[in-house]
Amino acid sequence: MSDVVAFAGHQVHVCRYREAGTLLRWLGDDLDGSVVLDIAGGDGYWAGQARRRGAKAVSIDLARTKMLRGSRLRHAPALVEGDALRLPFGDATVDKVMSICAIEHFDDGPAALAEMARVLKPGGELVMSADSLSRRDYWPDLFAAHARRYHVKSTYTHESLTGLLDGAGLDVLEHSYQFRGRSAERAYLTISARGGRIGFNAAAPLIPLVSLSDARSPNTRGSIVLMRAAKR
Repeated sequence: MSDVVAFAGHQVHVCRYREAGTLLRWLGDDLDGSVVLDIAGGDGYWAGQARRRGAKAVSIDLARTKMLRGSRLRHAPALVEGDALRLPFGDATVDKVMSICAIEHFDDGPAALAEMARVLKPGGELVMSADSLSRRDYWPDLFAAHARRYHVKSTYTHESLTGLLDGAGLDVLEHSYQFRGRSAERAYLTISARGGRIGFNAAAPLIPLVSLSDARSPNTRGSIVLMRAAKR
């Protein structure tokens, strides 16, 4: 039952399905023996998907209740209680780092990126996503409600993240936006502000429409930005 509930919560979701799916695709299909660290991974579900591909997967988070739930998953990764700003790992000990819409919640995003870079081996890759919400000024009330509900402290663009990643010693390999069009971005904020977590799950049938909209829109702005970078 734990796996069924986790699947419904993570996969039946209007943004996480494509968002996390893209990051996992960037990690690669064959992760045999690779150490993959998921930053602020909650119950470890997505790190568990990396484990299914052969990774030595680790999920770090401060939410003990979520980790206790995650320990009952069939493909549970190693679950570590710890702070993303002070990762309990040595320098250059991790092959790949994943971070799914976490950095916007941190008090110090650049410090978190520096920690991710510190634990990565040279040539290791970071795949991450973050709130961008590039048109938030059009709907300030919706954005304010979203920020309050999810404790969003900062938003990022691919340009701002490229600068931060470069400063941390990583080169950007590619980026992608999701919910690129104006209507799609407004829908994202409306679901978040008025429906919350249940709203994101209930809106899962919209995934094909959002995907089509994204394919027809420039990859320059949107609600969520995804980044893939390698450590120099």
